[in-house]
Amino acid sequence: MATTSSSSSSISNVAISPRKLRSDLYSYSYQDDSNIPLVVSVLASLIERSMARNQRIVKNSGSKLWYLSNDTRTRIFDCHETPDMTIQSYLERIFRYTRAGPSVYVVAYVYIDRFCQTNPWFRIIPRNVHRLLITTIMVASKYVEDMNYRNSYFARVGGLTTNELNKLEVEFLFLMGFKLHVNVSVFESYCSHLEREVSIGGGYHIERTLRCAEEIKSRQSHDEGRYYNNFQFARLML
Repeated sequence: MATTSSSSSSISNVAISPRKLRSDLYSYSYQDDSNIPLVVSVLASLIERSMARNQRIVKNSGSKLWYLSNDTRTRIFDCHETPDMTIQSYLERIFRYTRAGPSVYVVAYVYIDRFCQTNPWFRIIPRNVHRLLITTIMVASKYVEDMNYRNSYFARVGGLTTNELNKLEVEFLFLMGFKLHVNVSVFESYCSHLEREVSIGGGYHIERTLRCAEEIKSRQSHDEGRYYNNFQFARLML
């Protein structure tokens, strides 16, 4: 996904500049609970465009032929029924209940790209995108953050059972070859790609280190109990 061409189109009908995106990733504030990180909208747009492209590929090649050629191991991400929830809404839900920091979504983006490169027959489509997102965000959160919710909590947020999410995590790790390390250089390159999504040739830099995660960790340790005890979950099953 990192190799896709940038676009000057608006992201989810929200006016976002590279400077705002950079500032958001570097110094995001949790004081306003309704303030969704800008990277959520940018990532949602990237995923939606990728799905649209993949659906055209599947349609042109024949859905049955594509399904037969797909690695059976990746079918674990297929939902029984396509969830009636947009990517934007699903990512906002994950953020609202987990408070995963902006850098977590960048690392999740890295993992999704690596996953697609490692499994070339895999295509992100409406049937598998939700399970892939909750899995990659949970794994990225474990990589970036010092403190995390349990798998059972992420499962409730994502509309899965704990057993389902546990299986998804294990299969994802093996399909990735356990290549989860994201160094500063890689992190920078994906941030730059996200910037190009909102402005061609913007030339801004979102973040030059992963230090922003430290600030998020300190806030999470303070807020974790309050958010965990007060959430009322809408019913969502994938």
